[in-house]
Amino acid sequence: MKQYILAIDQGTTSTKACIYDQQQHMIAWAQLEFKQYFPQVGWVEHDPEELWQSVLAVCHKALATANVSASQIAALGISNQRETTILWHKVSGEVVHPAIVWQDRRTFDYCQQLKAQGFDPLIHQKTGLLIDPYFSASKIRWILDHVPRAKTLADQGLLAFGTVETYLLWRLTGGKVHFTDVTNASRTSLMNIHTLSWDPELLAIFAIPASVLPTIVKNVGDFGDTMPSLFGDAIAIKALVGDQQAAMIGQACITPGTLKVTLGTGAFLMLNSGSQVIQSTCHLISTVAYQVGSECAYALEGSVFNTGTAVKWLRDQLGLIKTAAETEGLARSLTSNDGFYLVPSFTGFGAPYWQPDISAMCYGITRATSKAHFARGALEAVAYQLLDIKIAMERDVAFAIHELRVDGGLAVNNWFIQFLADMLAIPLLMTPVTEASCSGAALLAAIGAGFYRDLTDATQHWHANRKILPTMASATRLSNHQGWIKAVTMLLTSAKGEVG
Repeated sequence: MKQYILAIDQGTTSTKACIYDQQQHMIAWAQLEFKQYFPQVGWVEHDPEELWQSVLAVCHKALATANVSASQIAALGISNQRETTILWHKVSGEVVHPAIVWQDRRTFDYCQQLKAQGFDPLIHQKTGLLIDPYFSASKIRWILDHVPRAKTLADQGLLAFGTVETYLLWRLTGGKVHFTDVTNASRTSLMNIHTLSWDPELLAIFAIPASVLPTIVKNVGDFGDTMPSLFGDAIAIKALVGDQQAAMIGQACITPGTLKVTLGTGAFLMLNSGSQVIQSTCHLISTVAYQVGSECAYALEGSVFNTGTAVKWLRDQLGLIKTAAETEGLARSLTSNDGFYLVPSFTGFGAPYWQPDISAMCYGITRATSKAHFARGALEAVAYQLLDIKIAMERDVAFAIHELRVDGGLAVNNWFIQFLADMLAIPLLMTPVTEASCSGAALLAAIGAGFYRDLTDATQHWHANRKILPTMASATRLSNHQGWIKAVTMLLTSAKGEVG
């Protein structure tokens, strides 16, 4: 009997697979980290074959752990790191260049040229996005310009583009299906967010041939079957969704005004804006939240590019910690930050600053500065950036935000969660589910399998098991944030000086 759901969450630093029963209880999961490549300063790449092999490995492990066979899986759902760009041969499947990751900044000069040509208002109006290396279109253009084989294949109609869910779908189905879903398509700068279709004018601006593009589909549908040889039997693929939108669904943010943050490699604050596309005046972006059946919802989003990566930097580059969990005790060992601020803009600054060419900075170092200050600084920086986004978001929507649903790896750090509640000055709703992206992909797949009627039915059992209330004095909160603003201002000023 097909009674289980398999969800894949292919992230920026690791891949997860989770198996759920019909009551949406997770009965098994597996996770595998993979290598990040930094060939030049500001460049971030993945090996698509390593991504693919990591997907196979975690799926096999999750199935074995659950003692479930592929024949018992009713549906598969995929969530993925967004914007990351892969181009491959439509027939052989050979990838023409390593995957260019969403964090990559190599197209900064090209994006500046587009801005100088006055395309920013048009692109913002049509896509909800800003011109920035973050999004996929400039990455596609870079590969076409710098990889002769890619240009040749494109001219022959033999080149395929995809964000990660598209590439995985193509591999899982043996090259039979070339689809992307609306949430991922909305991150490319090539889809008109109002018509939900590829836009000829945007394709012309970026000089990208329509022949490379996948077909845009809703988040739930019939997207082919996995090759039987992969898992021992064919599995129906029923859901595709970007990881942050998947987390929105996993956190039951399906009514206008509900808000979630996912704390992973980056941090992403997303507000459900219903059927309304909010054209931000405060440097946030609009995106498709989901399209299920006849319902299409949008979201207002602010992105922090370096969250988990800042902690990994402390561990892997500086050697100050051996595990991410150590940051909690180190941060708690200090009564204040002693004026030390880490601005972890390792791959540029996201919302609401949008400075793609900026570097990271430590501010306020003294002889008393210790590794505890670095650990606390990495954690505090996440809260400060989310506060900056919250302030911008409240200006855009013209109402106060009263609560926030939280998920992601950093959500298990109790010191950080309390500090975040203190700085945002609102309650945080914590749920037993920390893998909200997997959960959201599974819920969508379960709708596709007929386990649920719609999103309302699928998310009816969502609940918070903890509420974190702010306790910090307002004067302390203000002082902390003023110190952060001072550090950021110094960084931005010095960067302008370097450019000048």
